[in-house]
Formats: sequence, C-alpha cells, structure tokens
Amino acid sequence: MMDISPMKNNLSRHFCRFPIVVLIFLTGTLVVSAGKPVRISKAELHDKIAAAWIGQMIGNIYGLPHENKYVNAPGLENWPYGYTKNLDKLQKYDGAFSDDDTDVEYMYLLQMQQFGPEPSYAQLRDAWMYHIRDRVWLANRGALGLMHHGYTPPFTGSKALNPHWYQIDPQLINEIWAFTAPGMVNYSAGKSEWAARITSDDWGVEPTIHYGAMYAAAFFEKDMRKLIDIGLAALPQNGRYAATVREMIEIHDRNPKDWKAAWKEMAQKYYVDEPDMTKTIWNANLNGACAILAMLYGEGDFQRTLDLSCAMGFDADNQAATVAGLMGVINGMKGLPENLYLPVKGWTKPFNDKYINITRYDLKDARISEIIDNTVKAAIDLVLLKGGSISGKPGKEVVTINPDAVFDAPLEFYLGPMPVLETGKPVDFTFYTEANKKYNWSLVSGKLPDGLSFSKGQLKGVPAKAGSFDFQLQLDNGKEKILRTFTLMVRTENFAASADTIYANVRQLNEKVLDSCWVTFGKSLYAKDVSVINDGKISGPGSVFYSLAAKTKIPKVDYYGYGWDNPQTISMLAFNTGGMEEFGGWFTSLNVQYLNDAGRWVPVERSAVNPPLPASDIVFIQPHYAEYVITFNPVKTKGIRIIGDAMIQDHWNKYTKKVSGFTSITELSVYH
Repeated sequence: MMDISPMKNNLSRHFCRFPIVVLIFLTGTLVVSAGKPVRISKAELHDKIAAAWIGQMIGNIYGLPHENKYVNAPGLENWPYGYTKNLDKLQKYDGAFSDDDTDVEYMYLLQMQQFGPEPSYAQLRDAWMYHIRDRVWLANRGALGLMHHGYTPPFTGSKALNPHWYQIDPQLINEIWAFTAPGMVNYSAGKSEWAARITSDDWGVEPTIHYGAMYAAAFFEKDMRKLIDIGLAALPQNGRYAATVREMIEIHDRNPKDWKAAWKEMAQKYYVDEPDMTKTIWNANLNGACAILAMLYGEGDFQRTLDLSCAMGFDADNQAATVAGLMGVINGMKGLPENLYLPVKGWTKPFNDKYINITRYDLKDARISEIIDNTVKAAIDLVLLKGGSISGKPGKEVVTINPDAVFDAPLEFYLGPMPVLETGKPVDFTFYTEANKKYNWSLVSGKLPDGLSFSKGQLKGVPAKAGSFDFQLQLDNGKEKILRTFTLMVRTENFAASADTIYANVRQLNEKVLDSCWVTFGKSLYAKDVSVINDGKISGPGSVFYSLAAKTKIPKVDYYGYGWDNPQTISMLAFNTGGMEEFGGWFTSLNVQYLNDAGRWVPVERSAVNPPLPASDIVFIQPHYAEYVITFNPVKTKGIRIIGDAMIQDHWNKYTKKVSGFTSITELSVYH
C-alpha cells in the first residue's frame, strides 16, 4: 500500500503551530515563560505522574457504571456516587483493571520504552495491530480496520476514510503524551494533536489538544480556570472547540451555582440540536463540553469534580478519567482521596499496586509502581532530548525543563490510498500531509505515467495511457533520509454511469429495520435505494447503501452490478465500501460474474482482489470506506456483478440480534 494523500484539505493542520503560552506558578516561586527554563524536583515529578496514573484509574473505574446513562437528563446529585457496580471487580482482580481509558496509554508507554520518547506512526500502528484485537469502538475501531487495510496514521483518522473522526476516542487515550512533557505546553499540544490523528480529524482532535496543554501546564499551575485558559490558548482560535470552551465559561459565569441549568443549555446545543451527521452521545465536542463544565463547577475539589464528570452524562467515564488524571497532576498524590485508591480492605498501596490487563492481547499485568517509574523515565528522557537537564545528588535530583520545546513529527512516509487516476482526467495530488510537508521530497528513480510530473511532493498533469508505473521517492529532513517505492495505476475511464440497468438482490433500504438497530452514524448518511452506487459519490449524506432487508437472521448472498443494452468489454471493477456497523456490513467473500451469451451468470477467469479482503470476519478489523480493485481476464458482456456472502454478526444489543446479514456500498466502478 502506498504512502499517498488524496485528502489535501482534510489533513491541512500544522502540528507545531501553537502560540507560546506564559504560565505563572502562583503558589511557589517557579515561573514558566518563553525562553526561561523551569525546574521541578524529580521527587515532585514522580509524585505528579503517579497521581496522573492513579487519578485516571480512579476516574475510569468510578465512571464506568455511569457511561451513556444520562442523556435526556443529568445524573442525580446523590453524591458521592462511589464505585457502586465496580467494587466487586476491584475485589475480583485484587487491583485496578484495564479499560480503554488507560490500556492504550499503557501500550504507548511500552512503545516509548522500546523506541524512545518519540515513537513513529509506523511503530504505534504495529502496536495497535498486535495488541488491539477486540473491545474497541467508534473512531478507534475505524482506525484499526484501516490499519489492517494497509494504511498508517494520519489516514486512519481522516474524515475521508474514518466516518467516526468526530467521536470522543482520542481525548481518552492520549494523556500520556502530555504528562511525559511536563511544562512543555506547546510541545504537548502539538504531540497530542499528532497522536490524536491516529483515530480522528478536524475538530474531533481539538479536545485532545486542550487536554494536552492543560496536563503539561498543570505541573506548574494549580488554578483550574487558568489551566482551562492555557488550553484554550493552544487551540485553533477559530476552531469549533475553542468556541465551545468559551461558551461553557460564559454559561458557568451566568449560572455560577446552577450546574444543571448549564447542563441543559449545553446538551440542547451540542446534543439535541447537533447536526444529524455528527449527533451521537460519543461526540468529541459534546463530551469535551461536559468536562469543561465539570472542571468549572468542581472548583478544584477532586470528589465534587469527579461526581460532576459522571453526572454530566453521555460518555461519562471517559471525561471522569481524563479530568481525574489532570487533577492528579495538579495536586499530586496528596490530592487524591485515599478511600478511592484504597477501596478494598487490606490494601496498603494504591489499587494494591496491581494493574490487571483484561482488555488487550499480550499486554502483561504490571505493578502500578513500575508503570509510574517507567513513565518518569520517559518524561526525563524527553526533557533531555528537548534541551533540558537533570542535576543533583541521588534522591535530590532537579529536572530543568525547556518550556519552548516544540514537537516535530518523526521522519516517515505515511501510507494511504492511491489516487484514482483515469486517462484524460487532470491530476492534482499531494503525497504529503501537513505533518511531513516541510521535509524535502525528491523523485529519485523510476518512471511516472506519461503526462504527469512530480515536484516538491506534488503530482500534476493529465495521464495519457492506462497501466502500472513504479517509481521511488526520497524524503529527508537535512539530517537523515528515507526511500520508498510507489506504484501508480492509471485506469481507463469509469463507465458505470452509462449502465442501462442496476442489478441488486436488495434494491430498497428497509428503514424500519434500520431504525430498530443501534447504528453509529447519522441517518442522513444512508441512501434509500441502490441507485447511488454509480453516482460518483463515495462519502457524505446519502452516499451509503445498506442491503438491509427482512429482520430475520438467515444466511444471505448479496450482489451488485450493471447491465447494458449493448455488449461492453470489461476487465476491472472497483468496489467502494461505506461505513460498517457493529452488527455487519461487509462481504466475507467477493467474486465477479458476467452474463454469457446464453444469458447465464458465470464466473470470470483469473480474478484477483487488491488488497485482499480482511483475513478475519470479525468486526474489529473491517475497514470503513475501503476500495477493493478486482481485475480479471477481459469479458465482452451485457452484464457484470460482484457477488458474495454477507456477514451475519452477533451483537450485544438486543435490538440487532435478528437482523439479516447485509453489506455496505458507496460505489461500484467499471473499467475496460
């Protein structure tokens, strides 16, 4: 799979464009400002990082019983909520247990131990594909499926490929990049955005930037309102989330004693009135707004802020974990209530010093104290890498930090979709994204298609002839260089739109069945009939057709194709999938048939699917918005179709257990 970006506008954000932030540490003598190093004792750094981990574990486990429970109204104010349903699990595992608010960060820590404090996208992708095999949803699952399809970040989070780009996922798995960058606000904001783009895009990454800046600043700033402002300064000032943060502050100031009134106003605008395509209870902007209100109304009190994080509702455990971790950095271990990290009789260390992995493949159980020690080491390694130092005798070391450090993305090619090149059609295509745009791009060998030219990472021109073309690109940053071979395929013109007939076994979406399912996309995404498969549109409202038919769980074969009044010579099809649901949407087999002279459907010869279908039928590795190109010996025919088995996927939701297998499609293209 090639390292190319067709999404010129979707990945146009600078990772290091954040303003310099001035921080004042009012409770001591330290000042964080541009050009002036700051210092923190290693002991205090250790304490704050320990409290970040323990705080996140508290918030995650405490918040889980409230997840998605308060949507139409906030939670009751019968505080403290306590661990309720999860106390038995803490007793069962005799320690903290993993969940998606901490397990990916633990996985990231292991990559930092192996590769240093700045692992690459490629290294993190390898970790995702090895360790994450189930228990992953929304943007995270979308990213994982695209990884298995052959892509790397940031394409795995792109709006053009991951239809869940706007969901909450990145803000709950990336705090570690911030609490390993103490005092380095700009660096932390930039690196947090870079990491957030593994799963997300556009304003979907902005709450992660905000948290990144706040976590880094919290090592030297205790006032929550000032931290919110510091995070706000790191955001794109005209971005959606910056406007949301400012509005939450204004709502709080109008209702300083009435958090429920603030919740009602927030929920009306960002949930009830949210546009259909992004209206979910997991929306990043919505849940980020909940956290801002919890921090403002919590007024620095850990227990109150924790309960408010849960009571704000929607995806409650995630903001509970992130906010609790932030408060851990602010106040250290002394600021965490002992009853929350020693909830089981007989425990003498936080969560019995055990982190039990129940969620990720081949992640070993660990001592929490070891996780903390390794995180402190990663933080010091990063401080040293970015111009800081450590001095003093053992036990009294002082860490000196460069607050002006910035994040530069590692030098690497990014693997994404190839451009769809057709003879006679103009091409204006960039091989880079914003993160690696500033590096030097060179064509070093091979041959481009006739009619195309390459300069500074851009491919332009009009391809003259169909075929396959290999060439090699070089990427360098002035110190090191890397090479990669690319293959461009130039196709003939797609003539699907000329078809006189569309063949399909299901022609109309059964909307009643769809309405009975727990779907994860806005309803306007779904097309009502199969006619959309040759309209040239592969994303956006009305682009995706689901072959949902009767509500019965039976095996099902789906097909899509075209017929012409006059014979056509065909040697290639391109099948574009749409969004996948938790309960289905994909083919488990894929073949091509054509109408022979006797009017019978028969298989083509020597067919090949590139890339191959996923190696497994499980939901977790199925890619959204993927293209499968099927080549075969040319046939002259009046009809062509793809055909295969539709997956029947069991799902935990009771409403979808009897839904028939179905497939998701946006386009089926046809070539001579």
